[in-house]
Amino acid sequence: MSTIAAAAPSLEAAAKAAGLTLVADEPGTDFAGLPTTRAVVALAADQTKQLVLELSAAFDAANPKFATGLTTFFAEAAQRLRNPRPDCCLTLHGLPLAFEGFAWPFHGSTSGADTYIVHGNIHLADGTDSALNPPLNAKISASMTQTFATVVPALEQPFAEGFITNAVRKTLDQGQLELVKSGNRQPVPVTTRYYSMKQQVFIFNDTNAQQRHDYLAAKVFWMSYVLGGDAPVWIADPRDAQYLNTTVAELQATAVTLAGEGLVLLDGEWAAATDTLRTEEDTYRAQVAEALAFIKPSFNEEMRGGHTNM
Repeated sequence: MSTIAAAAPSLEAAAKAAGLTLVADEPGTDFAGLPTTRAVVALAADQTKQLVLELSAAFDAANPKFATGLTTFFAEAAQRLRNPRPDCCLTLHGLPLAFEGFAWPFHGSTSGADTYIVHGNIHLADGTDSALNPPLNAKISASMTQTFATVVPALEQPFAEGFITNAVRKTLDQGQLELVKSGNRQPVPVTTRYYSMKQQVFIFNDTNAQQRHDYLAAKVFWMSYVLGGDAPVWIADPRDAQYLNTTVAELQATAVTLAGEGLVLLDGEWAAATDTLRTEEDTYRAQVAEALAFIKPSFNEEMRGGHTNM
């Protein structure tokens, strides 16, 4: 029996109910050196599809107040793992990204600030990287205020991974992160501006029907065609719905529209690119170039060349 299962059989039961299995686990330590349990969770039907789950050793997964959140996390993870690239997602401006190396759980800031931090990495996933052409990337330091932390059930991966992903995407949308060949960690502030206390929901982007249409078409283009070898992708991801301030039902309706336009092949909640969508590659790569130009810091060239009035 795994150490996670021994500490909280309900955690293993929630994973099993979602079609997942705990295939390995080992003790670990977090950023501050405190003990954690690091587990590999896999699809029961295809154990090559895996994610890493890391929890504080002190986290009580058997506490009933965490049951709903854990059930939701595993249910969504089981669907997301069926994607050809479960580690990837898209920004509203059309940047396909891969997320990796996030060091859960949160740890207290070491700089004296009253915040909780999680570190990770993202890189551009446009299918052009190679050993000779490494992808543009950003080292992330996502910081959450103590005020914001009060709305999160626990400072653990299952309860925070989704909104941290969306906060990173939103920060890129605002041009406040840069993708580079190498560099220092860049801040991603996670504050109550991303959360409606009145509605008790996260709000990242107010999108209209056309934006959701374009987003979903681009997602299928990149995640299915370019990165996925034409394997279908999940178009009803609640994480995307949160990011776009919409509903899963609306995403499904949008996918039906795309299918009617001949852009995607739709099978329930799963979609693949058609030949028509594939012909738009120049358009989508131009969007990536435009988005990269938007997030690149601009400088006064005359001042950089020494021509100033000072």
